[in-house]
Amino acid sequence: MNVLQPLADRYAWWLRRPAPQDTSDEDPSEVRAMPIVLRIEKAAPPARTPLLEAAAAAAIAVCLDPRAAEPEGEWHAEVSAWIDGRIRKVSRRARGAHWEAVQSLPGVTVRVGDAEARALLPWKVVETPQEVRRLQITGSDLPADEPGPVPAGAPVLWINPDVPMTAGKAAAQVGHATMLLAALLPPDELTAWQAAGFPCAVRTPEPADWKLLVPGDDPAGAWQTRGVVAVRDAGFTEVAPGTVTVVAQRASS
Repeated sequence: MNVLQPLADRYAWWLRRPAPQDTSDEDPSEVRAMPIVLRIEKAAPPARTPLLEAAAAAAIAVCLDPRAAEPEGEWHAEVSAWIDGRIRKVSRRARGAHWEAVQSLPGVTVRVGDAEARALLPWKVVETPQEVRRLQITGSDLPADEPGPVPAGAPVLWINPDVPMTAGKAAAQVGHATMLLAALLPPDELTAWQAAGFPCAVRTPEPADWKLLVPGDDPAGAWQTRGVVAVRDAGFTEVAPGTVTVVAQRASS
């Protein structure tokens, strides 16, 4: 079975898949989260947009790495257990020796321009390695930048312009978006995207354009006709539960 199938089953049930699962009774000791480590050097911090693009690509790269996607892969059990529950991600910032230390932990590092992010294997939160625990969650904000036109053939991750988010929060949300997108793409399109290294464009639309992007009351129609799928936040940090934080838009052909 596709490692992302449970994700599609819960968040894209309108594609004639089973109804969403109720995870309200989960055991806190079994809660899993994917750490996303953002490299933010004090002397030369990266631009916000390429850092988010690196984080988005790294998150899905871990999920579809053969070590996770193949049933016999060494990461498969951990990733599958995480996807079967709530898709939590926790962003942390690192620099210098702390950044180098997390490179030895299982995961995938992606570089976009001068920005780097590493998505790690989603462990049980109570078992998070010390190399990750010592990293700061706060202080990950970066100023807005001007990323320019969307590259041809890249899916776009549109960030809600009406909801302020730190770079750390936004990194987790765009990571959710690439996973949802990958869960819904046809196999040939997904294979091509993976072969290219999961390139994507993170952009913030004007408020009026955002309203046109959000799927609304017909998510199935929005995906089938416009190739868009929404990320709705659970509301654990920064934003209210149910807020649409990102709309992922399939690459135009």
